[in-house]
Amino acid sequence: MENLQKQDFSKWYLQTIQQADLMDYSPVRGCMIFKPDGYELWEHIQKEFDKHFKAEGVRNAYFPMLIPESFFAKEKDHIEGFSPELPFVTEAAGEPLEEKLALRPTSETMIGHAFSNWINSYRDLPLEINQWANVFRWEKKTLPFLRTSEFLWQEGHTAHENEEDARTRTMRMLTIYKQVVEGLLAIPVYDGEKTPSERFAGAVSTYSIEAMMKDGKAVQAGTSHYMGTKFAEAFDIKYLNRDNEHVYAHTTSWGVSTRLIGATIMTHGDEQGLVLPPRIAPTQVVLIPVGPWKKNPEIVEKLEEIKATLISKGLRVTLDDTDNSPGFKFNEWELKGVPMRIECGPRDLENQQVMTKMRDAQEKVAVSFDTLVEFVVSQLDEMQVRLLESARRMRSGNEYTHINTLDELKAHIEEKRANQEVPGWVLIGWDGTEETEAKIKEETGFTTRNIPFCPPIEKATCLVSGKPAKYTVWIARAY
Repeated sequence: MENLQKQDFSKWYLQTIQQADLMDYSPVRGCMIFKPDGYELWEHIQKEFDKHFKAEGVRNAYFPMLIPESFFAKEKDHIEGFSPELPFVTEAAGEPLEEKLALRPTSETMIGHAFSNWINSYRDLPLEINQWANVFRWEKKTLPFLRTSEFLWQEGHTAHENEEDARTRTMRMLTIYKQVVEGLLAIPVYDGEKTPSERFAGAVSTYSIEAMMKDGKAVQAGTSHYMGTKFAEAFDIKYLNRDNEHVYAHTTSWGVSTRLIGATIMTHGDEQGLVLPPRIAPTQVVLIPVGPWKKNPEIVEKLEEIKATLISKGLRVTLDDTDNSPGFKFNEWELKGVPMRIECGPRDLENQQVMTKMRDAQEKVAVSFDTLVEFVVSQLDEMQVRLLESARRMRSGNEYTHINTLDELKAHIEEKRANQEVPGWVLIGWDGTEETEAKIKEETGFTTRNIPFCPPIEKATCLVSGKPAKYTVWIARAY
């Protein structure tokens, strides 16, 4: 895989996820099979988010996958936003259905219908639920984990008495998304508000966390939406307020998906394959006997003892005592991105030590049996921090804040392409019009990512029109 990451990032990505045994292709176009290691990555993401949601008082529920077509018609903007991607069930038991049923692209409409039945009084508010589910969007161009016709996600939906409470929930969930993505996945993100053209279909305001991949492209890592009363009006979510008046509830929705797995791979992977942050890795430590270990049963016995001790500390550990050569095993576990490798052979046993190697380090380190457990725990913690710091350095090295005109942007892209470098992300001034936003996309392929809450600098003039900038915006090419 030498230099493949720089030469053809997409090819490197596809090769990496297959060699790491994370997924397989499905016979259905655009769909994929999660193999155990791939699905376990999602389980760790799910567990961490679920812990935070429950701490917020948000409870899990489940809603049907099939949604009547008429539900979408109640919210015009929503159906227009999803209509090109909607797959429908039109027949069952050999008979045509009276009404087409969509495979959910999201559950706003179904949950809106339920909320209208469940909410009667201000005493019923806030109503805050989350759903872990699969959703369907019939994508024209697919990429495993990042963009598939069926994917896994969570979608939170809440209803509130007023705009202030709803917006507070919207922003709180965005904060949780940022904390988890940076803390668990070691992916630094930009948080901010989406431009109107990039808002979720039917939302009043959409906020996002955006991540930069090693090829300089963007992945939208999570979104949180303030829906105002638009869905409440469409689905008659009314309640009797404290003044004894019937009014519409203010609603929110927010979600992250399995694209976070793809983002993790694209942020940390290297020429040798996958590099997984320890907190999310299915196997955090792999134990490998080396040398003529089959003639020395004490070696495997010692590794079994180490394995049991590490597992008792809450670590995920695998002992590879297969017949494959040590070199083959080293390569295989590196491809899988396992954070730490521990080797033990006859000489190590004699010296009361093991040899350790971290996935993101070049050198091996000898560690005595007596200090091994503390060493393993500390090294995994340090690697988690190192990966986040490394991703931050990569990101800052591909941020460009000096570009002020469309011609300068084009020249920047051309220069980077000529030097086989990534164009990265560009901070621009924007006059707030759809025309200038569309012109940037048409002429460069860059799209607005978000209006950052804390931009490194404020831009004074619009990149396209030269008029005073209303907003400072990150733009980049995106997956």
